[in-house]
Amino acid sequence: MKDVIKKEVLFNHTIDTVWNAISKAEEISAWFIQADFKAEKGYNYTFTAEPNEKGCTIISGEVKNASPYLLVYTWVVGDTKTETTVKWELESTQEGTKLILEHSGISNYAGETAIAMFESFNGGWDNCISGLTSYLKAEVNAG
Repeated sequence: MKDVIKKEVLFNHTIDTVWNAISKAEEISAWFIQADFKAEKGYNYTFTAEPNEKGCTIISGEVKNASPYLLVYTWVVGDTKTETTVKWELESTQEGTKLILEHSGISNYAGETAIAMFESFNGGWDNCISGLTSYLKAEVNAG
């Protein structure tokens, strides 16, 4: 099975604008999920989704790298013990900023659960990118 989800998108926003949107708790909370987050190596973060028919989902982990324009953190869903890794990388372009998102380690889930989680994460990241795109367009009136 494929173990890495990769998404690339170009934004016509500055690299700092995109960086702030993916690294500051108040901005993450505005477009993605309620976040207790700091882009600091070693910070133990928590994302808390709004309750839905399946209950409240919590995602937690540790920031592994938060150097300029590279953000890497572990990703643990709910009360599972399975750890995967999310990496956001930004590059300046003539048009603005290229964002590369990778979610790896999904094969750490056992058997069929890995396939289901891959499909769930893949769709979830599409929704995430869509939310980020809408947020950036609305927040900076560009795009």
